[in-house]
Amino acid sequence: MSELKIGDLCPCVPVIQGGMGVGVSLSDLAGAVAAAGGIGVISTAQIGFRSPDFAQNPIECNLKAIEDEIRKARKKANGGIVGVNIMVATRRYEDYVKAAVAAGIDLIISGAGLPMTLPEISGAAKIAPIVSSRKALRVIANHWRKKYDRKPDLIVIEGPLAGGHLGFSREDIDAYTITGEKNYDEEIQSIIAFAEELGVPVVVAGGVYERKDMDHYLSIGAKGVQIATRFVTTKECDASDAYKQAYIKAKKEDIVIVKSPVGMPGRAIHNAFLDKVNAGERFMRGCRQCIVTCKPDTAPYCITEALINAVEGRLDEGLIFCGNNAYRANKIETVADIMEEFS
Repeated sequence: MSELKIGDLCPCVPVIQGGMGVGVSLSDLAGAVAAAGGIGVISTAQIGFRSPDFAQNPIECNLKAIEDEIRKARKKANGGIVGVNIMVATRRYEDYVKAAVAAGIDLIISGAGLPMTLPEISGAAKIAPIVSSRKALRVIANHWRKKYDRKPDLIVIEGPLAGGHLGFSREDIDAYTITGEKNYDEEIQSIIAFAEELGVPVVVAGGVYERKDMDHYLSIGAKGVQIATRFVTTKECDASDAYKQAYIKAKKEDIVIVKSPVGMPGRAIHNAFLDKVNAGERFMRGCRQCIVTCKPDTAPYCITEALINAVEGRLDEGLIFCGNNAYRANKIETVADIMEEFS
């Protein structure tokens, strides 16, 4: 078994639980994964959505909820490692990072853009960019070295089989996952080779569902894996039971690529909501100040509202983000069972 060592952080199991927003991976799931020997990750994406005044003051509610959820996760983690996932494209990104640092977070994972300023504001937290190409890692690493004399503590490679927003064009997604014109393992190995020059460990995310997937990536040089979809159908996951059942009921053909209102392709479970959007219906009711690339005047729907509807169980009014393997879920598991499989 490969050892995942991130500075002075060394989880017992080389598994990071992927951050899933809105509201899918909060303190319950992250705390349970951390307690089981992995790294539990809270998604800060619209994390304050349950606050009574969220509609009026979304960012302020989110900043307070970051502290609250980290504190609650710590209580459940039994001394384990707790991290956050903060999207670079988040409005007031640096304020979110500072809130997590003030709450004493162990690890900050950051993608959906290049986290160029992260070393300046990360305090004592370990930092990990999410990349999908060697080129992106090179840009980040060179900038961090020149401006901050800092290198990543960890690198997360997120591939085309991941859930939610994807760092690929639709054409590349099809080439990697449908036609087979491209083999993403080649890109992974190129990134790992560059990371080894930096002396930084790498974990692979996207399509990791069972132990043999992890063993494959360990065999080509990764030190661990990041898993998200598999943890959705656990008792500890923070999403509603209806959300979890959507995964269990999904068939392979239900997993589709969608065009997100924020300008990126994403992977989701086909449902009535997507049919309505594809038919031209518009569901834009206000702006919750989430992603800088969103254009409320022309967006077909508010992605925040759609994700909240889904996670709270109003599935026919919501967007159900998922990974490529969501259809493989056939039961509700526990975090402990999954972590034992990967240990």
